[in-house]
Amino acid sequence: MSVAKITEIQASSTKSFDDAMQAGITRANKTLRNVSGAWVKSQKVVVENGKITEYRVLLKVSFVLAD
Repeated sequence: MSVAKITEIQASSTKSFDDAMQAGITRANKTLRNVSGAWVKSQKVVVENGKITEYRVLLKVSFVLAD
């Protein structure tokens, strides 16, 4: 039997939501072991002068705890 923990992280990108998600997972994987999944809790954009300048995602990342 395994036990997982869930943590929230926020990531951003100037390119896209997909890029922000990948950046968040890549960064989480550097610190957390056994990352097994994630889901997007929210998405947000930063707008300056009528143009989107940044894409932000709030991710709930799950990882399996080591024995």
